[in-house]
Amino acid sequence: MKRLLSTLTGAVVLLWIVAATVSTEQADSADPVTIATSDGAEFIGTARCKTCHRKEESGEQFQKWEASAHAQAYATLGTPKAKEVAAAKGIADPQTADECLQCHVTGHGVPAELLGPKYSVEDGVGCESCHGAGGNYYKKSTMESITSGEVEGASVGLVTPTEETCVKCHNEKSPSFKGFNFEEYSAKIAHPIPEATKAEYK
Repeated sequence: MKRLLSTLTGAVVLLWIVAATVSTEQADSADPVTIATSDGAEFIGTARCKTCHRKEESGEQFQKWEASAHAQAYATLGTPKAKEVAAAKGIADPQTADECLQCHVTGHGVPAELLGPKYSVEDGVGCESCHGAGGNYYKKSTMESITSGEVEGASVGLVTPTEETCVKCHNEKSPSFKGFNFEEYSAKIAHPIPEATKAEYK
């Protein structure tokens, strides 16, 4: 009886470990990498962000993004090189494969109703990939309140990207990964609001 009880206990523990392992693996493989989550907010698309973030006095963030590799992230998947890399991994079309889109398209994997009318996969890794879905903070009055300090950005979904945000995609899973230095690379794409503009809102 003791031996039977011991065997059954061992079997239950083994099943629990296997189930936990499978569950974790499924979560890792099935859960898309949404760089910045939406929490129910709509992804508005870079065209909406451009409205305010293209002006010199606000820091020309749109132009800086447009000139970056992030803006070309989706288009890159359509290049012969990307197709060659994908084929080697058994992927027929990188521009339709979840494995690729999860890091090359803003908001990939979120429900369709959270993708606004100006959202476009062609935007690649747009503003909201790093700063969170803009549906609750994109209005000028809200952004001014955030800049002045009256409203905490996080309370309306505005994300301040950290190294953790970036390494969700800039990691060894990427076939083109050659290492990632957060300070170096974030400096290359820095797009702050000018101090003079911030002062106007205070």
